[in-house]
Amino acid sequence: MGTLFKVGSNSLFSSVQKHQDQTFLRFPTSISVSFSSVSKSHNWVPLKPQNFDYLQPFVVSSKRVSACLNSGERLAMSSDEKQSLKNDVRKKNLAVFVSGGGSNFRAVHQAIRNGDVNGQFVVLVTNKHDCGGARYARENGIPVIIYPNTKNEPEGLSSNDLVAALSTYKVDFILLAGYLKLIPSELIRAYPNSILNIHPSLLPAFGGKGYYGTKVHKAVIASGARYSGPTIHFVDENYDTGRILAQRIVPVLVNDTAEELAARVLRQEHKMYAEVAAAVCEERVIWREDGVPIIRSKSDLNHFS
Repeated sequence: MGTLFKVGSNSLFSSVQKHQDQTFLRFPTSISVSFSSVSKSHNWVPLKPQNFDYLQPFVVSSKRVSACLNSGERLAMSSDEKQSLKNDVRKKNLAVFVSGGGSNFRAVHQAIRNGDVNGQFVVLVTNKHDCGGARYARENGIPVIIYPNTKNEPEGLSSNDLVAALSTYKVDFILLAGYLKLIPSELIRAYPNSILNIHPSLLPAFGGKGYYGTKVHKAVIASGARYSGPTIHFVDENYDTGRILAQRIVPVLVNDTAEELAARVLRQEHKMYAEVAAAVCEERVIWREDGVPIIRSKSDLNHFS
């Protein structure tokens, strides 16, 4: 079977998108965490509450993955390939969609300023021209586009005009950061596997239309769930149903209020979105043959999270 990854001048992530000459990774059964108790199934892993604040994404060593590969397949990368993947990656153009204060947008923007993300925000899209995220963008020289066209926002673009506008900015990836409108199908078709959203619960639980902001955290507490946390997923044509890329566990405490839980989840959102943005911009996102996206570790490209 052929080489697993394309490196060097060819874009790893774009080559995966186009599904040309690809050999996808065959991966062990996924590991999950239950919300209220540990499942009896062997596919569930118990976690100690005291470790939650420092919990890292699940990492699989190349030795374990290699054991699951068919004879002839290759996973490990040579030192030259690793160096090429790290250094020969073009800075990515990012668009961000916000409806409110845009704290996740600001967190990723700060990570870019710190040199932790190999990308740049070239445009912000919002359905509220005077929201905090839009004001922050203007203060930092980032152009603002209004979408969609509504009675309250008569200068908003149509779906087709939005796609055309993003094309003029040569956008590579779109990050949704508290954007409360459904993404139009025209945009999803124009940017396949290139639109990310962050949601404040462990999807698929507590997701879908109407689940946003404090409503999510109130529902989590009312359910008796013991764990919550943010999820980053690729966007499809429905609310919160796209492929999950990353999650972070946050414990739900006995006397939590929605506001207290929201604050702890948000701290993890800021860290995780910056880390995922870095992975996307460095082309470290790959796809299992069953369509599940996974992330190569930055410190060891033979490990996955």
